[in-house]
Amino acid sequence: MIETTSGSGPRLLYSATMSLDGFIAGPGGDQSWMTRYLGPNPVADELIDDIGALLVGARTFTGDDPNRGTDKEGAFSGQWHGPQIVLTHRPPADPPEGVRFVDDLAEAVSAAKSAAGTKKYVNVLGASIGRQCLEAGLLDEILVLIAPVLLGDGVRLFDHPGGNTVALERIAVSHAPLATNVWYRVER
Repeated sequence: MIETTSGSGPRLLYSATMSLDGFIAGPGGDQSWMTRYLGPNPVADELIDDIGALLVGARTFTGDDPNRGTDKEGAFSGQWHGPQIVLTHRPPADPPEGVRFVDDLAEAVSAAKSAAGTKKYVNVLGASIGRQCLEAGLLDEILVLIAPVLLGDGVRLFDHPGGNTVALERIAVSHAPLATNVWYRVER
C-alpha cells in the first residue's frame, strides 16, 4: 500500500477508473463500459482495507452502477462496506441505512473524516465532488486506474474550465492486467 505523509486524520483520496482519453463515465453517465476493465487489480484490492468512509457526489450515488443487479453491485464491485456521506441538496425522504446526506461540502468532509475513524482514507467518488474538494484545497491524493479504452465523450475525471493549474507529485505507478494505476499527491 502507498505510504504518504500524514495530516490530521484520514486523507481525502479521489479514486476513479478512467478511459485513456480522460472520461470516468460515458455520455449520460453511462458506466457500463467499465465492467470489461474491472478485473483483478491489487492496488484497488489493497485500498479497500484502508478506506474508512466514502464521500460521494449526488449523481454518483444515484447514477449508473456498472454492476447493478449483480452480487458485485456497489463501491469497489461490492467489496467495500461502510459509512457513506453523500453531498446533495436533495436528500431522499427515506435514506438508506449507513448513508448520511449533507448539503455543505465542509460539513460533508468533516462527517466523512469522523466516520472513517482510524482508517487512512476517505475515498471521494464522483467528478463534481472531486473537483469541489480540489478547488477547496481539501483533496490530498488522486488514484487513477487507466483502462485501455477510448470513450470519446462523457464525464471527465476533472472538468475544471478556467481553473487554476494544480501541481501533482507522482508517488506510484503500477500495472494490472486491465489497467495502469497512477497515484498522485496534490502539491500544496
